[in-house]
Amino acid sequence: MSRLSLILFALAASAGAIANDDHPFVSEPIAEFDQPWAMAFLPDGRLLVTEKPGRLFLVDTGGGKVEVSGVPNVDYGGQGGFGDVALHPDFEQNGLLYLSYVEAGEDRTRGAVVAVARFDAAAGQPAISEPEVIWRQVPKLGGKGHYGHRILFSPDGYLFISSGERQEFDPAQDMQSNLGKIVRLNDDGSVPGDNPFADRGGVTAQIWTLGHRNPLGIDFDLEGRLWNTEMGPRGGDELNLVIRGRNYGYPEVSNGRHYSFLPIPDHDTRPEFEAPKAWWTPVISPGGLLFYSGELFADWRGDALIPGLSSRALVRVEIEGDSAREAERFDMGKRIRAVQQGPEGAIWLLEDGPGGRLLRLTPR
Repeated sequence: MSRLSLILFALAASAGAIANDDHPFVSEPIAEFDQPWAMAFLPDGRLLVTEKPGRLFLVDTGGGKVEVSGVPNVDYGGQGGFGDVALHPDFEQNGLLYLSYVEAGEDRTRGAVVAVARFDAAAGQPAISEPEVIWRQVPKLGGKGHYGHRILFSPDGYLFISSGERQEFDPAQDMQSNLGKIVRLNDDGSVPGDNPFADRGGVTAQIWTLGHRNPLGIDFDLEGRLWNTEMGPRGGDELNLVIRGRNYGYPEVSNGRHYSFLPIPDHDTRPEFEAPKAWWTPVISPGGLLFYSGELFADWRGDALIPGLSSRALVRVEIEGDSAREAERFDMGKRIRAVQQGPEGAIWLLEDGPGGRLLRLTPR
């Protein structure tokens, strides 16, 4: 590193921002959390950040944060606890927030739920009130893994939820369960009449796609198409183009192996199942998904950004038609749990685990 680079690095570090010569961005730490999991920007530029043990914070862009009261009790442990947060499309009019978290059941079972609640930040103490559960994973199971429970509204106002198969394999293909699925609902939790299996009733009617393992990222691209990221078993992490009514094959097929090292047939052996548009072995452990639509990183517009847990990286994927390929991988030095785009086009990341930081990325 040159003398000038060392001086610039020291100046950036003293201001709290770190410039890595290998990265086209500067990473600025904004705030620190205990096991942060998800974030959502409010219309005024502040953001909400969830912590897996069961806390929600309102954060300003300078790093000031205050805890939001009224969060429902969560079943915390393993991969479970407080999950995602999303704003209703008409949030500015109705103040509605959607929250995902793990709920305890009977006989030491548990499952993810989605609740809608009112948010009020007008008073000195921000609070949510009147939480109402509008969706539950069916059935509740033992174990504490593979909940998925990312939530997202489509451009036309439907609620999409990613639901993991809870490390039980078979539920992903069971049409009497909403585990291992991506589901599509109206904003009140009812089932749209044009869902692919709506005429079958029950939880089957909720299903948009099936055959997923642990889908931890969902987002719409700039053409309005839904994509998801999901963790494979031992290898075979996936980026999928999510198409109405399709079956993505797990556990019948995967480009990875079981953790026992027993093989699983690859996708190309079963063409009736939808194959991933990109996949990774060794794994990147995708924690989320963002399609970048801003102008600040103009060359990345339309690309997928994937936060990596075991890879400790931000992965950029270029999309061309129905094809996808990894274009760049940026070593972040920490497990990265979530990614969001800020209102001015900056990219925001959440590090995973105790002491996980909220980072703002801006061009160098």
